[in-house]
Amino acid sequence: MPDHLHMLVHGLSETADLRAFASRAKQFSAYEYSRARGQRLWQPSYYDHLVREGEDVLGFMAYIAMNPVVAGLAKRPEDYALLGSLTLGREEMLRVLREFAPLLLLP
Repeated sequence: MPDHLHMLVHGLSETADLRAFASRAKQFSAYEYSRARGQRLWQPSYYDHLVREGEDVLGFMAYIAMNPVVAGLAKRPEDYALLGSLTLGREEMLRVLREFAPLLLLP
């Protein structure tokens, strides 16, 4: 998205700290962006939602994938060049979404 970022992050331990992760990610990327472009990258805060046990992670994945479509940036999730994942390849992510959350995606 041109003006915001969606991430689905999975903590690997009970002591995983989303706030620390977000802070470090923003700090590192802001430094590199500022160095390259001489501009500020992030606004001061962020919105988060912790996915609780029993909540449907695929629903969150579908929301993220559909965001560019809803914003009018693409006709289908696969048409948005910046859709991706560090743990699932692009095609695998779309396959999972089509298989398990087909009603949440456009045909």
